[in-house]
Amino acid sequence: MAKNDNRQFFGLKCTVCGYEIRPSEKNKKNTPDKMEIKKYCPKCRQTTVFKETKLGK
Repeated sequence: MAKNDNRQFFGLKCTVCGYEIRPSEKNKKNTPDKMEIKKYCPKCRQTTVFKETKLGK
C-alpha cells in the first residue's frame, strides 16, 4: 500500500475560549489554506468557529 504524502494532520482550536480538540487531517493539495470549521465546543456549550492550529508534539 502506498503512503499518501498529501495528507496533513492538524489540531482545531476554539476561537472563543481556546479549547483544543483532537487532531484532524486534510488533503493539503485540495485545501492549502487554513481551515475554519463550525463545531460544538463542550467548554462553551455552543457551536463556535474552530481554526486550524499546529499539533503540539
